[in-house]
Formats: sequence, structure tokens, C-alpha cells
Amino acid sequence: MKTMNHFRKTLAVLAAAAMLAGCSSSSSPSSASSAGSSTAAAGSTSETVYSIGLAQLVDHPSLNTIRDAMLDEFKKEGYVDGENLKINYQNAAGKTSNLDSIMSGYATDGVDAIIAIATPTAMSAQNYADQAPVIFSAVSDPVEAGLVESLEEPGGNITGTSDEIQVDEIVDLMLELTPDIKTVGMLYNPGEANSVATTSRFKEYAESKGLTVTEKTGTDNTTMQQAAVELANSVDAMFSPNDNTVATGMVSLGQVARDAGVPYYVGADSMVETGGFATVGINYEDLGRESARMTIDVLNGANPATLPVKVFKDDLNVYINEDVLKDLESKGKTKVEVPASLEEDENVIKVTTTE
Repeated sequence: MKTMNHFRKTLAVLAAAAMLAGCSSSSSPSSASSAGSSTAAAGSTSETVYSIGLAQLVDHPSLNTIRDAMLDEFKKEGYVDGENLKINYQNAAGKTSNLDSIMSGYATDGVDAIIAIATPTAMSAQNYADQAPVIFSAVSDPVEAGLVESLEEPGGNITGTSDEIQVDEIVDLMLELTPDIKTVGMLYNPGEANSVATTSRFKEYAESKGLTVTEKTGTDNTTMQQAAVELANSVDAMFSPNDNTVATGMVSLGQVARDAGVPYYVGADSMVETGGFATVGINYEDLGRESARMTIDVLNGANPATLPVKVFKDDLNVYINEDVLKDLESKGKTKVEVPASLEEDENVIKVTTTE
């Protein structure tokens, strides 16, 4: 069984740390956007300098891993910020109201492409796709969110990568690790389209397996905390998708479930690291790298309308939080069993809690 560090390697991307510092919507001089592509002289050689608007809604480990992997992949492919690439990175600090002004600024600057990490950011960027191609990353259901007509033929000036949560496998993992559960409580933000789509699929499959599913929602840390307490006191297990609001408060939400002795299954590996119990999920570094490669393809002339959305369904790992597992085994109200088959599986990764 593999063991993962607190957060996956920080990559060579630390060279770009100055550009990414902080959560404000300002950028450093080296990352200021340019008015479209330009030609820069490098001795006797000239090359195109592309400008990219890169945005995410909020800081949390999965989204940051995607961002850092993108930057590292750009560099690996020969696109170096400050040389032949200018990246204007913006973080909305968790406020969806900031996204439109960020995207409007990109359009005004005339960027060559917009990269939007996660569903809320992509939905805002879509409003400016007539002015710059949009490449989204980590959108769970781009069709349901109205971003594309289909995964195979996006149909507009927008495409990207999907981190569609494999809810069937998560439910199956629940029944393998906690076979005696009868009730599952879902916790999510109903304002996030990706969460609504994922929880709907989760509920349908869980109920087909004989589980009773209840749900509570919240829109900020306070209401999420209240909802988590109510669920933890009334169900055998909990589940949250890769919800941005949940993810930002995962440390405290995970503690609520842990104190109640309830296994909390989640939609991303980073959420396991910050207090959830277990999940089946993708490697977000791989997703970030593919997002960068798709952006390069678009900059080099690929048409987003016909560039299929990349969905990561293969090479999934099982992530289990060892600290939470020990608590559940010793004082949990729900019986937990880790079968020998999982103990011996190289795709099972045990992590420890980190904030």
C-alpha cells in the first residue's frame, strides 16, 4: 500500500511562487496580462508571446494542485512565464461575485486564452468565450453545467477537463469499508451546479443499493457547520462531493464527523487529507497537466468547439485517512473494516490528516 506525503510534491513550480502569492485579485509585474499575443525579440530570434488569464474561485488543495501542475507543465513544454508566456493569475477569494470582474478584465486585456479552474469559475468565463477561448479544468459535469453541448463535441469556444466523481465506486467503497450502514447524509452547497449534479447521481445509486439518503445544505462555513452537526447526529455515514464550500471548511467539517464517530466519505483526495475518511478519486496533478496541454493546443490553433472534453475515469486510487480510520475503529459508532484485498492493493493510498 502506498503512502502519500501531506500534500503532493510542490513541483518545480515554486519558481512561479511570486506570481501566485496571496489570494488577492492583483498580480505581480511578471504576471501582468498583455493585450493579446505579441512578438518579442530574443537576440536575433523572435517568437510569439501568448497571454493567458488563469483564475480559480478559492484556495484549497485540489485546486492549488491543478494550478501548480498546469504551470509546471507549461514550463516543461517550453512556455515560460515572463519569456514567451504572460500569465495573469487571479483568485476570487471564495466570492463568486468577484468572478465576473476578473473575466471582464481578461477580456479587456485581450488575453489569448482563459483558463478557469472548477465549475463556478468556468461558468463565469463562459460569458466571455466570444472574446477569448476558454479552457476549463476540474468541472464535474460540464454538460449539466451548460458549458458544452456534449463531451465529444463541445460546440462553442470552450472545452477542458472533467473530474467527474465516480459516485458508483464511492458508494461501493462505503459498503466495503462500512458494510453495516443503512443511512447516509449528503452535505453540499446547492448553489454549486457540480455539487447538485453529483449528489443527484450519488443518491440514485446509493438508493439502488438499499441505502436511505438524507441531505443537508449550506452556503458558507457557518451554515455548513450547522448542517454537518445535524447530519452527524442522525446518520450512519456522510458524503460530500468535491464542493468548493465544503472543501474550504473541510478541517472543521471532518472534525464534526470524527467527533460523532461517523465515517465521512468525500469527493477528492485533498478532502481526505484535510479530515474526510475515504474516497475513490483521480490524481489532480494529472488533470492539471492535461489542462495545460489542451491550452497549448488551443493556442496553436485547435478549435475548442471540436476538441473533446477530457474525462478522467481510469487509473483511480482509493484514499483512506489513517488517523480517521484509527478513531473510527476504536470509538466510532459505525463498524469499519478494511478488507485484506484493499490492504494489498497498490492503488490504495493511506494519508494522514493535515490542515
